[in-house]
Amino acid sequence: MLAPAHELFAVLEQELAKGPVAHGWPDQTWTLSRIKTLIERRSRESYTVQGVAALLKRHGWSCQVPARRAVERDGAAVAGWVKETWPQVEGPWRRSVPGSSSRTRRASR
Repeated sequence: MLAPAHELFAVLEQELAKGPVAHGWPDQTWTLSRIKTLIERRSRESYTVQGVAALLKRHGWSCQVPARRAVERDGAAVAGWVKETWPQVEGPWRRSVPGSSSRTRRASR
């Protein structure tokens, strides 16, 4: 008989708390693919990557949220970069002239 889903997830949380290195990965980064593999190893259940994301979300987990901000973070420098540099990197949203995807127009070749 299978254990209830909340008990299976409690086991998964314990395994995740050990960290990826304890499960054989070379760094401390959990990815959905790695969690999928961990679930398959521990419970013999098969999930898709999207299924793993839904499972984690259903239990209150979120993706790519650090526990704390980096000590070296300089808020003023980040704000200045976003204000001054990012608009140049991002570029305009719209083209300045109408475009064409027609293969018969010489300008589109």
